Amino acid sequence: MSFLTHLSLPLLRRLDPETAHDIALDALTLGLSVPVKRPVDDQALATHALGYRFSNPIGIAAGFDKNARVMRPLAQMGFGFVEAGTVTPKAQPGNPRPRLFRLTEDRAVINRMGFNNQGIDRFVIRLARLHRPLSSGRAGGAGVPAGANLGINKTGADPERDYPALVGRVKAYVNYIVINVSSPNTPGLRGLQDAARLKSILDAIMERHPDSPPLLVKLAPDLEDDAIAPVVEAAIAGGARGFIISNTTLARPESLQSEFKAESGGLSGRPLRSRATDMLRLVAQVSAGRMTLIACGGIESGADILQRIRLGAHLVQVYSAFAYEGPPLISRLKKEMLELMQAEGIRSLEEIRGQDL
Repeated sequence: MSFLTHLSLPLLRRLDPETAHDIALDALTLGLSVPVKRPVDDQALATHALGYRFSNPIGIAAGFDKNARVMRPLAQMGFGFVEAGTVTPKAQPGNPRPRLFRLTEDRAVINRMGFNNQGIDRFVIRLARLHRPLSSGRAGGAGVPAGANLGINKTGADPERDYPALVGRVKAYVNYIVINVSSPNTPGLRGLQDAARLKSILDAIMERHPDSPPLLVKLAPDLEDDAIAPVVEAAIAGGARGFIISNTTLARPESLQSEFKAESGGLSGRPLRSRATDMLRLVAQVSAGRMTLIACGGIESGADILQRIRLGAHLVQVYSAFAYEGPPLISRLKKEMLELMQAEGIRSLEEIRGQDL
């Protein structure tokens, strides 16, 4: 078992969540919880999306590695792909602390971080150090596809200027790019999901970067159902290749038990599962095979992953479950997937994709 499993996770849980997160990043940077050799994935878990082969469909969501500090260690742990960010044009401190809360009883997290990050200049320097030829998977450091999640600053932002500029900075180093217009913690950001405005931003990107890697749009789970179809069609018309479904929610289910349930910010983890699953179904139905879909929100078991794939997902991402369990989560999810697939006679993930739509 790793350093984090034996020693640091129990200790980290006793610390302020953001302090614990920073310490975990430092440990990963030092290689304290990273296997010498990346685990070899069973062929049954392999999948193809966005023009690449993924040895397994499990990725780490944006927000864990905001500054592209630990992409290589995360890949080495066994993630099928890694995504860094959200990064903004200029460095910014984010919202005042405390801004990250563990809802342990609910297996959930609330954050109002506010896109705290070191800015695109330092982000790109780290990406350049990790860069490998496309044939080796590029950027993960262990041959796995990698993505960059892009956002705008809290003040002085011009989305039609800033998103294309960010794309230009990262496009040589990653396999896909995510346009984040759905964080609830940057004022006005979610308004960019309006179909016309989203199309305007994507048009600005494609005009300047027709050679961009695949663009994905990260959606908010709080979109009304009747707004989903216009957003999907606008994204397709603007040249996007996929969606991440979904970001954190402002909703507060009545089932929440934690003393932190009334804290402002985006809720993630188990309470998001139901809405994220319903929204995936809706987006999959509207997009009808035209987009790559990455499911995110409340995923914490192999059964959850297979359910999302049956609803049309090509890939999945985890965050809150990884915050609670650490590196052992990855091997557990793969083991549970393989056991279920063997029991049900499933030879590949492609066999079941979209089966429940």
